[in-house]
Amino acid sequence: MPLFMWVILCFIIIQRLVELNIAKRNEVWIKERGGVERGEEHYKWFILVHSLFFLSLIVEVLLRHPATFQFNIYLFVLFLLLQFVRFWCISSLGKFWNTKIIISPQFPLVRKGPYKYVKHPNYIVVGIELLVIPLLFEAYITAVLFPLLHILLLTVRIPAEENALKDTKLTE
Repeated sequence: MPLFMWVILCFIIIQRLVELNIAKRNEVWIKERGGVERGEEHYKWFILVHSLFFLSLIVEVLLRHPATFQFNIYLFVLFLLLQFVRFWCISSLGKFWNTKIIISPQFPLVRKGPYKYVKHPNYIVVGIELLVIPLLFEAYITAVLFPLLHILLLTVRIPAEENALKDTKLTE
């Protein structure tokens, strides 16, 4: 695999680590203002799946014959577009963006940016990324397995979020 693909992979990993740092800062901020965490029991599964995603991607890339790698500009452009939408999701939520479910009834539900049009845009972006990133690296097993795991996790996560919002009367 060409060096620039390793650079892209490092960029993605660093991006996720920076996002975890932002989420932690936001968690402290909202909890200082009365925010309460919900759905803690399933959070460890998100951490596990997303960590295994990178491990699977790297192992699959290393096991492929590097001479057969073909860079796909269309997948790369789609990846860049997804990064724009990802940033739009995070910046639209601002201090309320988090990787955990933290609810505070003193703040209104955010309904701007992509949240004005779709209820869970970040989950959509992540699901597409879990397909596009492995395809970009020609890691086909990872491209099939991890979007399915993501969907499975969302069958727990989205109801947990919706219930937390209803409990605090933040839904419509």
